[in-house]
Amino acid sequence: MQRKFTLEYWIDDGWYVGKLKEVPGVFSQGESLEELEENIRDAYLLMIEEETPIVHPGVKTKDIAVDVV
Repeated sequence: MQRKFTLEYWIDDGWYVGKLKEVPGVFSQGESLEELEENIRDAYLLMIEEETPIVHPGVKTKDIAVDVV
């Protein structure tokens, strides 16, 4: 399965630096736009791996509502 994201990027001191707009905290850089794209994919995959839930005995969940503006 593929999911599409928006890569926001800019050049800083000759490096392409970027982030995924829809996924806060996923940033990377590269010497070219192509390298940035490869690195940002790797950064996203690493973040997803880290989000694998760790099961703790007694942990409960509850849905809550949050007002957004």
